[in-house]
Amino acid sequence: MTSWGQLVPFGGVVLLGAISPGPDFAVVLRHAALSGRRAGSATALGITAGILVWSVVAAFGVAGLLAASATAFTVVKLAGAAYLVFLGAKALLAARRGGESLPWSPEPDALGAGRAFRQGLLCNVLNPKCAVFFVALLPQFLPAAPTLADTVLLSAIPVLCTALWFLVVANVVGAMRRLFTAPRVRRTLDAVTGTLLVALGLRLALQARP
Repeated sequence: MTSWGQLVPFGGVVLLGAISPGPDFAVVLRHAALSGRRAGSATALGITAGILVWSVVAAFGVAGLLAASATAFTVVKLAGAAYLVFLGAKALLAARRGGESLPWSPEPDALGAGRAFRQGLLCNVLNPKCAVFFVALLPQFLPAAPTLADTVLLSAIPVLCTALWFLVVANVVGAMRRLFTAPRVRRTLDAVTGTLLVALGLRLALQARP
């Protein structure tokens, strides 16, 4: 049976992974700042759902198969890279237009919870580094002969840690929305998060090359 001596360090490592800057953080930050707490929280829950997917498949060995298959891993990398570049390009175009809406995109203020949730989910699920992270980490904390309860418990830890962190970020940033929606600040935020997302996407795509 998994002990507290295993759960505490596991939770600490997962929380450090969630706190480290990356595409998940950039997406939550932008949605919370420009669309408010509701959209930011929905994005956070979408990312949490993605973490649940990765933790469960890692616990059952599926993510290990993905990591072991060069072709499957490359496909996921390229899909994730394309999605990050797409999100980043939207933000950069919004920055160039000074925060005005695009013909094919709603105003940031109109971003619904459902769409925010889907963007958070896809941003996380299409990040193959999550697969590698859980494949490398989770088995180290499972007993030699894990029970279903062990698997469920360890899968729940990353979900809870991720939800806690990103919901805090969404609500803190959402509370400062008036500051972030000022035209100059909004344009800067779009430019910074867009550049970060495009850079992360391009880096992921380059790493997918043989």
